Amino acid sequence: METILAFGGVIAAVAAGLLAATVFIVKQQTAAVIERFGKFARISGPGLNFKLPFIERVAGRPSLRIQQLDVEVETKTLDDVFVRVVVSVQYFVIPEAVFQAFYRLDDASAQIRSFVFDVVRARVPNSQIDDVFKKKDDIANAVKNELSLMMGDFGYGIVKTLVTDIEPDARVKVAMNEINAAQRMRIAATEKGEADRILKVKAAEADAESKALAGKGIADQRRAIVDGLRESVDEFQKSIPGASPQDVMNLVLMTQYFDTLKDIGATSATNTILMPHSPGAMTDIGAQLRDAMITSQAVDRARADHGHNGGGVQYDG
Repeated sequence: METILAFGGVIAAVAAGLLAATVFIVKQQTAAVIERFGKFARISGPGLNFKLPFIERVAGRPSLRIQQLDVEVETKTLDDVFVRVVVSVQYFVIPEAVFQAFYRLDDASAQIRSFVFDVVRARVPNSQIDDVFKKKDDIANAVKNELSLMMGDFGYGIVKTLVTDIEPDARVKVAMNEINAAQRMRIAATEKGEADRILKVKAAEADAESKALAGKGIADQRRAIVDGLRESVDEFQKSIPGASPQDVMNLVLMTQYFDTLKDIGATSATNTILMPHSPGAMTDIGAQLRDAMITSQAVDRARADHGHNGGGVQYDG
């Protein structure tokens, strides 16, 4: 009885071993490469699968998921600046080309790195450091096109390539920041100077307009004073027979003089210079004003006569 039980246990163990060697499971987004006596037999998909025990074996389980590889490349730009460029490559095994991906490439990551190095070091040295930052998308597209063309033959597809970092030498970064700061300071100084110029121009225009208006006001004031004096003289002569225009002018000047003294007295702070204000002095002031007006009229007549004589001057004798 014990012999039968032992024999049954052996058979069960052998059956379990055969079952384990026959059945295998493949996970989702994974392919199983089956070889028969070392030769490729087939590709098994996800789920429960079977193989011939001791004859077939699972040679590999390549993943079909999208993978990312970061490649760091150090190269030199056209203006002799060393930069560190980091390129991120997203790739995957094409489900229909698992055979090529598994058997044709021993290390796909190393192959991708080689192509990235080749493209980046061929493009970056043709651009200045400022242009490298501007053309990072062009570099990424060039890497993707090159990888898609070459890796497609090996069963790999390229989803996206990104230039994720461009790092120049630390001293170059400091110099670039200083250049940028100097440019901005120059622009700010130019704008400030333009603003100051506009303010000065506007102030000058306002001052000129103010002076023009003030001059017009003074002219209008003097015209009104002359008209008022004329009317005052006419009314005074009509009211007081025998009064001469000189008497009227002396009275008007005296009245304005005392009005001025009254205004000065009403102000606590003034820089007005007081002139002699005795009656005799007022007569002298009136005479001076009258003589100035007569002299001015004589000068105007002399200029007019000089113009009629053709510019010549005649002398008797």
